[in-house]
Amino acid sequence: MATLLSPIQIGAFELSHRVVLAPLTRMRSRTPGNIPGPMMVDYYAKRATLGGLLISEATFITRQGNGGYGSPGIENDEQVAGWRKVTDAVHAKGAKILLQLWHVGRVSHSDLQPGGGSPITPSKSDLTLNALLENGPGPVTPARAIATEEIPTIVGQYAQAAVRARTAGFDGVEIHAANGYLIDQFLQDGSNERADAYGGSIENRARFLFDVVDAVAAYWGPGRTGVRLGPSGSFNGMHDSNPEALFSYVARGLKARGVGYLHIIEPRIVGNTEKGDQTAVAAAALKFHFGGPIIAAGGFDQASAEAIIEGGDADLVAFGRHFIANPDLVRRFRDGLPLNPYDRTTFYYGGSKGYTDYPLYEEVAA
Repeated sequence: MATLLSPIQIGAFELSHRVVLAPLTRMRSRTPGNIPGPMMVDYYAKRATLGGLLISEATFITRQGNGGYGSPGIENDEQVAGWRKVTDAVHAKGAKILLQLWHVGRVSHSDLQPGGGSPITPSKSDLTLNALLENGPGPVTPARAIATEEIPTIVGQYAQAAVRARTAGFDGVEIHAANGYLIDQFLQDGSNERADAYGGSIENRARFLFDVVDAVAAYWGPGRTGVRLGPSGSFNGMHDSNPEALFSYVARGLKARGVGYLHIIEPRIVGNTEKGDQTAVAAAALKFHFGGPIIAAGGFDQASAEAIIEGGDADLVAFGRHFIANPDLVRRFRDGLPLNPYDRTTFYYGGSKGYTDYPLYEEVAA
């Protein structure tokens, strides 16, 4: 029987356990420039384990796709060099690390945009959403609708980011298609009111995601390409009239493309809190359509992670808040050791406090 600490093959990767570092926005890159610095090297290296898998925080593929002050990018040589120090440190511990490719679409502000421009989105939006600005969360700038002829350029930006990810030493990439960001905005009819080939039917709304996957996998290979979905998420104003039909179609399309895994946010999570719908589309439903490895994410502890793996509804579990507070989380799970409590007030913004200062077990025991 598979367990949380048993080995697994996922796409191109042979892993020694199924405890995954979730992609976690922490906003600790060096600014100006959004360049990974020494704190980020320390943070990721401390959470790397032999045969383990880490997924980077959301990393913008172009400044137009940035929605968080202090979030790192992958659009220039300086950012690539910063990430290279992170991946070297992770590989020195015997772990694999994937870069999560991110474009926030409408969830941004002109202060974060090149030249102070407007964010972009599939359909013009005036929703009251928040972006993570320099002095704290603040209302987004109204976004403009993307012209059809702009879409190939954006797909190309994903492909260029994938190329830079390899230069930066990553082992593969994860395409962020959840949480109400750009790809999710195309997928769901609550945000996509387009009348061209990228709007209307489920097939049309999924086209942008599939274009991105095809462009990225053409470079990396499908076995080193994963996709993160939030089929039940309402975060950032998301909703769809038939999410079961939509995400089942998406899962089947990704199966046909042979992507290495699906990363599914479970429905009980809205943003970073647990109060979602427990009955909505989730890993168990999409595994039937996808067939390949599933990473489940969203508020798991060791017991619930073991249960979903033993039940066969997911193959790996991504941990966020517990991995934030316990850099040696895998060891604590393996040896039955108590966990450090986490501090939500330090999840975003700030320096080393709540980022690189959580102690290892032996430091607590001493």
